[in-house]
Amino acid sequence: MISFNKKIEFYDKEIDVLAVGELLIDMISKEYSNNFQSNDYQRYFGGSPANIAMNITKLGIKSQIVSAVGNDGLGDFLMQHLKNNNINTSMVKQVDYPTSIVLITKSIGTPVPIFYRNADFKVHYSEELEGTIKKTKIVHFSCWPLSMQPFRNTMEQIIKIARKNKIIIAFDPNYHRMIWERGHDGIEYVKSIIKYVDIIKPSEDDAQRLFGKDTIDNQIDKFLELGAKLVIMTLGKGGAVVSNGNEKIKIPTLASDVVDTTGAGDAFWSGFYAAIIKGYTVKQSLYLASAVSAYKLRFLGAVVELPSIEKIKNIYEL
Repeated sequence: MISFNKKIEFYDKEIDVLAVGELLIDMISKEYSNNFQSNDYQRYFGGSPANIAMNITKLGIKSQIVSAVGNDGLGDFLMQHLKNNNINTSMVKQVDYPTSIVLITKSIGTPVPIFYRNADFKVHYSEELEGTIKKTKIVHFSCWPLSMQPFRNTMEQIIKIARKNKIIIAFDPNYHRMIWERGHDGIEYVKSIIKYVDIIKPSEDDAQRLFGKDTIDNQIDKFLELGAKLVIMTLGKGGAVVSNGNEKIKIPTLASDVVDTTGAGDAFWSGFYAAIIKGYTVKQSLYLASAVSAYKLRFLGAVVELPSIEKIKNIYEL
């Protein structure tokens, strides 16, 4: 069991968080609108695991990303952005497919994306990747690498090696039917993966896509019953409810100024990882995660200039 009042102990490894999944372009509208009525969109670095890799580096811990981008101008933009932010790109491959794009209309609620996928799932397992996994404290992944081949087989191998080497496995169950390989039961597959996971952070929308409508407590219990060790259910303005299977706690939102919700969940993950790696207890880390998310909400774009986790702690008086 993961105790709220204890630190998570890690082996001394070179990489704090290995983020596995999509690296893509976010095209975000310049104004708020409904049903993609905006005429102007701006290019941003994107992809949830990539956002987390970027964020946690800014917060003061070490990250690396496993992904693929196109051998094109957009892929070059993403690769250069990673390099400019001192992130190792050795496990990001440029392939002969167009770089993946997500179109997003700016929203004060949960944005509804449109997906254009090509390069992001062209990731194969290798000895080089296995060596990178073994040098890692936490492996983080999303639904994206599970949704298409060959990345799905690669992710299964990553999980196998991570478990064998007692590496913390964290999963963002951000299931979207539209990203999934046609003819494959994505919902049941996601449920089957959860037993291998230590930490899972579903949003209320994620839980509803997987299980249908239910109470928050019941949704959390379903993730626990499938085998997750720590469930962090994020509720937007409602903060988060977290359970380790023994007790539940409520983490309030610290947001007072909301400019753009894109990437708020990634910021929460990032704050949590930075805090547990730096030796805060799980409960302290959850409050710091809420603070990092609140800080991000003040700015446009999925990745913003974050101060260190220590400065975030002081800003929100935690």
